Amino acid sequence: MKFLQNLGKSLMMPIAVMPVAAILYGIGNWISNTAGDNIVSVFLQGAGSAVIDNLAVLFAIGVAFGMARKSDGVAALAGLVSWLVVTVLLAPEAVAGYYGGIEVTDVDPAFGRVQNAFVGIICGLVGAFSYNRFHDTKLPDWLAFFSGKRAVAIVSAGASIVLSVVLFFVWPFVFGALVAFGEWIVGFGPIGAGIYGFLNRLLIPTGLHHALNSVFWFDVAGINDIPNFLAGADGDGVLGVTGMYTSGFFPIMMFGLPGAALAMYVTARSTRKKAAAGILFSAAFASFFVGITEPLEFSFMFLAPALYGLHALFTGISMAITALLPARMGFGFSAGAIDMGLGWNNPLAQNPWLLLLLGIAWFVIYFLVFTFVIKKWQLKTIGREDDEDLADDAPVGQSVDAKYAATANRFLAALGGSANITSLDNCATRLRMEINDVSKVDDSALKRAGAAGTMKPGGKSVQVIYGLNVQFVKEAMEGIMSGAIEPPSADAPASVPATDTVATVTRTDTRVVRLLQPIAGQVKQLSEVPDPTFAEQVMGPGLAIEPTGDTVVSPAPGRVGHAFDTGHAIAIVTDDGVEILIHIGLDTVDMQGDGFETLVKTGDLVDEGTPLIRIDLEKIRAAGHPTITPVIVLNNENATVEFR
Repeated sequence: MKFLQNLGKSLMMPIAVMPVAAILYGIGNWISNTAGDNIVSVFLQGAGSAVIDNLAVLFAIGVAFGMARKSDGVAALAGLVSWLVVTVLLAPEAVAGYYGGIEVTDVDPAFGRVQNAFVGIICGLVGAFSYNRFHDTKLPDWLAFFSGKRAVAIVSAGASIVLSVVLFFVWPFVFGALVAFGEWIVGFGPIGAGIYGFLNRLLIPTGLHHALNSVFWFDVAGINDIPNFLAGADGDGVLGVTGMYTSGFFPIMMFGLPGAALAMYVTARSTRKKAAAGILFSAAFASFFVGITEPLEFSFMFLAPALYGLHALFTGISMAITALLPARMGFGFSAGAIDMGLGWNNPLAQNPWLLLLLGIAWFVIYFLVFTFVIKKWQLKTIGREDDEDLADDAPVGQSVDAKYAATANRFLAALGGSANITSLDNCATRLRMEINDVSKVDDSALKRAGAAGTMKPGGKSVQVIYGLNVQFVKEAMEGIMSGAIEPPSADAPASVPATDTVATVTRTDTRVVRLLQPIAGQVKQLSEVPDPTFAEQVMGPGLAIEPTGDTVVSPAPGRVGHAFDTGHAIAIVTDDGVEILIHIGLDTVDMQGDGFETLVKTGDLVDEGTPLIRIDLEKIRAAGHPTITPVIVLNNENATVEFR
């Protein structure tokens, strides 16, 4: 799911420009249809087409740039290179040459549809992978010119050749199978129209919807819906029949999707509503006015796949209902207000006002269902992104980052300098390091810099206990050590103390905290935990559990303060402000997520008993780690924890 959310974020860059392009194209198309072609209509249509017709290549560039570990133009170039290689190698003219110079018209029509959003996204992922894996590659001296970032585009081109070979065999088979399937469901009447509508939306991410469209909209199977409708009384269309496979799109594109946009705006965080409105409402207008839905659909397609599945289902239902009703309307471009207005008086248009009534109903359905689902499952639609996701796009130098950098700089000094650190990692609450000279580590200076404590397990290992925000300190340390971050001045303010890392200030009042036992097993005192950080209550008071169950549940209602990528720990902030850390086993961060399945995300609302993490105790034991699980109160050093 994290991958899909990152992919959805990457698509926001090209999507942001699409609504304006769609509106320009729609206005130009409207002028052309009402006043004939003129300099204004041609100019506006050309400006809009420049973006719309090149959506796939924009996706290739945007995905490569957004999915790269660092936002680097080299990754975007690699995505473009991949796109150029694939589309040139699989162009109909090239394919004709592979078959010994046959006529281009004899080439499988599937190759005429290679330049689609799906291939663009795949090429973008190839570019991002090439950057992430090879941007720091070092080659022998005689090939040194091609080392580092220069190698990225070369690798991307090579990988794209392999991708082209795969698509050469797979793409025509899949495309042809969908055409055959479309011809098969033609005989199902309104049910077939519903199946077509459902698959039409479901296949948009892959670009394969064109295969089905060719069956129902044109003369592949004798339906020819669009040309027959546009020909009106002069064509072969039949009143009440022609338009069966286009009419149901109008209520969805003109009303349903704008209702979805309103739902995403209403459920956005108050601090993000303004930014969300800019994308959502312009995309909704493009959908209503022109019938171009991609800006809106791609805005939640990967961020919230469940919503897109509902959208596809609703489209299928709309197509089936309109096919049953005496309501017919066609389009020349898409199912927007412009085409509805132009086709209103077409002799083959039948009761188009019914589509408006259906549209109002679909607006309400989309709004209510999307609002409910987004809130129920805490979906990360536009404006509801996690804070750490937004931080990825934040400008360098914000105050919170500067404070972590100040803490990191002081830690480095107390650890004997960057050169004294040979390995740096972190677990849920502490930095884990290998040090050249342990004698240079100043425990007192670390304490003054914000550490809760220091551990020296033996040899060259040193652990600095900090708190749940330890990952930000670690990243700042890495930045300073690599030179990517300028070391702050000595008087720069440091980050918050180690125990103030989730939401509230450390409390000192005595309090009994009664919690649901988060996992089945034998309850033990913290002093029995074979790790002084927990046993000596450095991070706070609590209890421990020797687990026998396989699922960790929320000990109280609240929200997920932090869900660690490795799954070995999770922080919960209860509704009354108690911050709880559940650390599954000891040193289990070394397992890198193997044996742990995290069931929630940071920021999710949870009830008492909500499953949080599923664990494999046998894997933990096989890896040589104790399974004893401390449950710690982080923000009240005088609390007493009781389980029930």
